[in-house]
Amino acid sequence: MIEAARPASSDDLPRIADLARAAIAELRSTKGGEVWARREARQEPIEESLAADLAKPDALVLTGDIDDAVIGYAVAVIEKLPDGGELARLTDVYVEPEARGVGVGEMLLDAVVAWATERGCVGIDSLALPGNRETKNFFESFGLVARAIVVHRRLS
Repeated sequence: MIEAARPASSDDLPRIADLARAAIAELRSTKGGEVWARREARQEPIEESLAADLAKPDALVLTGDIDDAVIGYAVAVIEKLPDGGELARLTDVYVEPEARGVGVGEMLLDAVVAWATERGCVGIDSLALPGNRETKNFFESFGLVARAIVVHRRLS
């Protein structure tokens, strides 16, 4: 079994879009997931937003592969900060549930960390929903720790 993280191409976009839809479906029913799906998650048409990220010089779109099959993906974008610095924002990271635990997610995050470091970013931000201990632990293994807590009250 050969695992790899590699830059995505336009040929990968339909598969990555399917994975993005799976990620949204998986998280929508979790605590905080409904608002996340409406506010932070990719919106349809997902292929178009992925293609836009693929074309940006300040974005990185990766696939996570096992034996040349795309089973995961990650997207990071550069955010210009008011003080002139740059922050890498990991907007998407997902690996199919049955392929988790074999190192593909780690390879994706390693590639994002290397890219952000090379760019001179001041840090990397991402989002983990409350109660999603697996994601929180995964991020913490890469040194990503909470720096803010967003609170929410449902009104309807």
